[in-house]
Amino acid sequence: MRESASPRTVAALQTSFSVFDSFRHLRTRRWSVFDAQHLLLAAFTIFSIWIIEPSAPFIKILAAVGYLGLLFMPATRQFFLPSWPIWTYLIYFFSSRFIPFDIRPDILVKVLPALEDILYGTNFSNTFSSWTHPVLDVFAWFPYGLGHFGLPAICSAIMFVFAAPGTVPMFAKSFGWMSVLGVTIQLLFPCTPPWYERLHGLEPAQYGMQGSPAGLARIDALFGVDMYTTSFTTAPVPFGAFPSLHAADAILEALFISFCFPRLKALCTFYVCWICWATMYLNHHYAVDLLGGGIIAYSIFWVVRRFWLPRPQHGKTYRWEYEYVEIGEMKNKTLDEELGYSPVRSTKRSIDWAEEFTVLDSFVHSGSSSGSLSPTSSLRSDRSDRRTD
Repeated sequence: MRESASPRTVAALQTSFSVFDSFRHLRTRRWSVFDAQHLLLAAFTIFSIWIIEPSAPFIKILAAVGYLGLLFMPATRQFFLPSWPIWTYLIYFFSSRFIPFDIRPDILVKVLPALEDILYGTNFSNTFSSWTHPVLDVFAWFPYGLGHFGLPAICSAIMFVFAAPGTVPMFAKSFGWMSVLGVTIQLLFPCTPPWYERLHGLEPAQYGMQGSPAGLARIDALFGVDMYTTSFTTAPVPFGAFPSLHAADAILEALFISFCFPRLKALCTFYVCWICWATMYLNHHYAVDLLGGGIIAYSIFWVVRRFWLPRPQHGKTYRWEYEYVEIGEMKNKTLDEELGYSPVRSTKRSIDWAEEFTVLDSFVHSGSSSGSLSPTSSLRSDRSDRRTD
């Protein structure tokens, strides 16, 4: 038999603003090793806030307490807990400018051009950017200067309405953690982008040097507005060419959209190719940077799809039509069994679909109060109950 809920309950959202509801949830929550991600996020957040200048301790404490309040109110937690990695990435990226220069690794100037020659036998960025035209500038600006910043929100809105319940939280976590990882690699492996080679050749680079908008400066000149010149000149990570987060973001978005809506796969492929060309045409990335970003994006998506991503169901158009949610690619095994641990005892529990936004990451307890219940886990629960009756 299959234990299910009404479509309205499956897609329900939390409406309570009582922190006591969260405390009750924490007392009954079954913790897993995956909850360590929250400790890691807290460490990144505290580090980022701590190094920001000026110190302004009162403002920093007030901001931290305010965000904790959002995490403890169920109505806001369902959005701000899954998106916590994204907010961490943004503050981590901004605050990286305050990391002392004397503890940073040397900036690598020759590594990426050398890898470009080894892997491809040519420098694609120099090739694509050697001939420019205002029409091509605008064509490259759309994905690089507009789509990169607006598409994550557009994809989230589309998946929230039309994909399986629980898809958006997984997308938010994947996007945020991928970005945090990307910035960390850029800080530990600082490399100069193609525009540096064009301006300075292979001369040694030093921290404190200004960044460059490269090809985006032509967009500012075309429209007579300073949209990119100042922001890229004063960028927190001017030597963060590898990996390309422009490519990584686009590829992750394409993978999620293609998974949820297979008919859009061709459009997603075109967009990825479009933005990859734009990054090289605008002289911001080498082709090897795109490769690095693509590998990170696909690796994260593969893990999330296998263990946590809700599967779309045939015939379902809107999230409100789902009566149950099937998670990951594992059909009859919990994550504990996949990792070699003893299986969790399966018992019938009440379904609370609204918790999908906060506990989908604990698929290790599939079939519990998280509401991420599949027909197979429900069937095991019924059988377990019959054995204990």
